[in-house]
Formats: sequence, C-alpha cells, structure tokens
Amino acid sequence: MPARSRLLLVLIVAGAAAVGVAVSLWRPPAPPDLAWAPYQDDYHTKTDLARLEHELPLNPATLARVTPASLKALDQEQLNQLYARLTAGPIPDGPFGGDLFFPKGASGDVRLSEIVGGVKGLFLGVGSIKAEVLGRALWKGKVFYRDARVLRNRIDDLAVLKPIVGDPGDIKKLTFEGATTWLLFPAKLYCGQSLLDGRRESTIIDYAFTDDIEGYREKPDFLAGRRGLDVRDEIRMIRPGFYLGRAYMHRVFVLNFTLYNAEIAKRDGPAFARSGKVTEDCWAGTQRVADLPD
Repeated sequence: MPARSRLLLVLIVAGAAAVGVAVSLWRPPAPPDLAWAPYQDDYHTKTDLARLEHELPLNPATLARVTPASLKALDQEQLNQLYARLTAGPIPDGPFGGDLFFPKGASGDVRLSEIVGGVKGLFLGVGSIKAEVLGRALWKGKVFYRDARVLRNRIDDLAVLKPIVGDPGDIKKLTFEGATTWLLFPAKLYCGQSLLDGRRESTIIDYAFTDDIEGYREKPDFLAGRRGLDVRDEIRMIRPGFYLGRAYMHRVFVLNFTLYNAEIAKRDGPAFARSGKVTEDCWAGTQRVADLPD
C-alpha cells in the first residue's frame, strides 16, 4: 500500500476509534411517546399512510417532546410512520447541527466499501471502516442558503480528508456552536415528492447537478453527485429548528439523519406547540390535521 494511502488509513482509523469509544459509552434515551400502527416484518403488514394519519395523527404538543437523541431508539418502520405524519414546514435557512444513524435493529456494521461501490480511488484502504462511525466523525450538519436555494454540508476539518481534497486553502469555513467546519458537497434545494410518501412534498436536497454551483470543488464534491454516489436527501419538520431526514443513494434508502438549530427551536418552538401554525413552503397535501388536543 502506498505511503499516502497508509497515512490516510491510519488517520481515519484513529478518528473512527475515538468516535467508537464515545458511542460505546453512550446510552440512548427512551423512545418518544408516540402512537404507532401495528406492523410485522412482512411488507404487506405495513399500514396505509393516509389511514395512519387519519387514525393516529400527531399534534404539535406531542411533537414538542421529541428530541433528536430519542429518535435513535426507534426502528425503521416507526421512523417511517413518524416521517409520513410530518409536513415539510419552512425550507430551513442558516446552519444546523446534524447527526446520522442507522435505525435500531438494523446492522450498524455497514462498511464504507458497501456504500461507495464502484467509486474508486478516493478511499483506497479504508473500505473496512464502519460507515456510521466514519460519517459521524466527519459530517457535522448542513448550512442552508434559503434565498439561493442551495446548501453546503458541514464537514469536520480533520487531517483524514486532506489527502482527498488536496490544498484546502480555498475551502470556505463556518463556525457554529463552537465548531469550525469546512463547507463542502453543495446541493440544490427545492420542494419535491417524497420517495417514501407521495401524499405531500418534502424539502429535497439534490446533489445530482451541483457542479454549476459557485464554489464547487471537483474533489471531493463530485463524490455526492451524479458521477459518484448520486445522493438525494429529503427532510420534513418535526418542529421549528428540528428536521428528520432520509438519505438515498441511486434512489435507494441508506440512512436517517437529524438537523437541529437550538436558537430557532427556542425562538419558534413554543408558539408552534401552542398553535400548530407554521409556514409551509412546500405543498402540504390535502390531508391536514390541526388544533388537536394533546
């Protein structure tokens, strides 16, 4: 193995190990107290999403009790049922902290090589690293530029990425909640149909044609685009400042993520919990439930 690749491997393993230790010491909180339609493993047992929302609607006061950490105690069917009962809310603006996770009960041992597939060259020698651990070590959230309808991802300024990005001198940085991160992997923002639930729109984060966005860097930004992993995210709002996201690669669901801005949550969350009123930038569908008792 070339010295450059060996160095990259050592650095990533060291960073992943540190995150792995922290994860092993952390115990998730109890799952959020929400109602679920009954289901089993077989697909035909899954409930119709319109019926789910009619029979088990979620009201704003209930959603106010959901936290980003508590979502990790849910299995994927529960996360799907939650997502289907949300609307897109306002397209976010500004920086958000992020966390990604595989659902409870799914394998947390997916390797980087299983995700990157045929994308070769950038990750030589690191295919055995767990994707969830590596992702948590590097990805810290997103920055939305609402008026321009674009965003960039907040990537930790770690030495592990320098062999990939080359000279980082021209990469923009952002300091948010005490953490300074690179702004990489631009994407386009728009309202579009959810790949899970077509009854209403989600905010779509699309990486397919981002090479015309100002500040695009061929390496590593191409990796998320149409010539790489063909990433497409979608998000819906749990409450102001707090979004649940779903990440797809080549239109195949890969993982869940959360986005959180404490300032927005503190400013706008109480009013939403009381009234349920929020700006809907995307089509919210015809099945709406409002002002329900807690």
